[in-house]
Amino acid sequence: MFTIEQIKEAHGKVKSGADFPSYIQDLKKLGVTYYETFVADGHTDYYGVDDYKIISPAKYEMLTVAEKSNEEHFKTDLKTHQDGNTDYPTFCSDCAKSGIEKWAVCMKKMTCTYYDKAGKEMLVEEIPK
Repeated sequence: MFTIEQIKEAHGKVKSGADFPSYIQDLKKLGVTYYETFVADGHTDYYGVDDYKIISPAKYEMLTVAEKSNEEHFKTDLKTHQDGNTDYPTFCSDCAKSGIEKWAVCMKKMTCTYYDKAGKEMLVEEIPK
């Protein structure tokens, strides 16, 4: 099974949102089937086959996630990030301001789904292969 160190190594190659699709391919090769990243502290729950689960430590100081979500502002910030114009910490801060609590990536469906604090799907994106 995969380890947090292997995931950190794969994540180390990511410089911007433009690198996300190749990062997902690296995680698939490691055996990750699904993961959820929580905006408040940046920790991620990673899942594999046979109920395998590991949790990464928090990546930064706690962010306050807005109670009210702003879908349009989030979509603008996401596009900016995916175009390679913001780094990961900036993207996470932008997500918090827009009320994004977490995102979940499903390797089988090749989707990334963003959720607000009420659990509402704010956006479902297909991940380029």
